[in-house]
Amino acid sequence: MIVITGATGALNGATVEHLLRRLPADQVVVTTRDPQAAGHLEQRGVEVRRADYADAASLPAAFEGADQVFLVSSNAQGVDVPALHAAAIDAAVAAGAGRLLYTSHQGADAASPFAPARTHAATEQLLEASGVPWTSLRNGFYLHSLAWLLGPWRETGVVAVPADGPVSWTSRDDEAEAAAVVLTSATPPEGRTTLTARDAVTFAEATALLSEALGRPLEHVVVDRDEWLAGAIAGGMPEGAARFNLGMYDAAAAGLFAGTDPLLADLLGREPRTVREELAAVAGAAQDQPSR
Repeated sequence: MIVITGATGALNGATVEHLLRRLPADQVVVTTRDPQAAGHLEQRGVEVRRADYADAASLPAAFEGADQVFLVSSNAQGVDVPALHAAAIDAAVAAGAGRLLYTSHQGADAASPFAPARTHAATEQLLEASGVPWTSLRNGFYLHSLAWLLGPWRETGVVAVPADGPVSWTSRDDEAEAAAVVLTSATPPEGRTTLTARDAVTFAEATALLSEALGRPLEHVVVDRDEWLAGAIAGGMPEGAARFNLGMYDAAAAGLFAGTDPLLADLLGREPRTVREELAAVAGAAQDQPSR
C-alpha cells in the first residue's frame, strides 16, 4: 500500500492521478488536512485519511499499513518546517513503512540563498538518519513559475531581474508522473535523485524565446537588487514574497539550479516539456487577451 500525503495539493494531487493509472484504487491511500477536500478520490475507491504534520497525533493512523509513504514538503510559513517533516518521518518509520519518499528540490543546500533549499537539505539529512530506504526527488524549478518570475513584461516590454543564471525549468506534471513511476518501480532510485528537464535556461535566454514566440522584441536587463525589490513591492508584491523571490534569483546566479539529468526523460519514456513549449503557450495566451 502506498500512502500519499498532501493529496489535494497541486503536485501530489497530480501524482495520485498518475498513480491511479498504474494501480488499483484500493492500493492507494491519500492523506490531507481536510478529508472533505478529497471526496472526489474517495468516490473512486481511494481511502482518504486525515494527516497534518503540525498535529503529530494524526500521523500514526494516517500511515498505518503503509509499504511506502510519499511525503510532500510543507509550505507552512513562520514555523520550523524541518521539525514538521521530522514528525512525519518519525511517524512513518514507527508505522513500519518500508520506504520513504519526499518532494525535494534541485539545489537543496544548507548554504543556499533560496530558503526552501535549506529546508530540503535539512529534511534530506533527517531521511538519511531515518534507518529505512529513502528517495528524495529533487525536482527542477517548476516551469509554470517562469512566466511570473519574468515580471510584468506584458506592460513594460522589459524582463528586469535582479540576478540571472541557468535554471532547469521543469514541468510540475512531468515531475508528478515521474513520481508515480518511481512509486511503482521494482527498483526505485535511492537517496538524492535529481529530476529535471534536459536544458538549463537563463532569464536572458527565456526572454529571447518569449520574444520569438510573441513576434516582437522584449528587452532583458539585470537591475540593481534594491531597485528590483522596490519595484516589486511598488507593483503590489508583499515585501516577504519579494525577498523570498530574490533568494531564487540569487541561487540561480550562483548556479544552484544549473544541473540537468536525463533520468526524468528515462522515467517518462519521452522528452519532458521544454521552456520553448511553455513560453509558446504563454505567448499564445498573451496574444489572445484583449488589448486595453
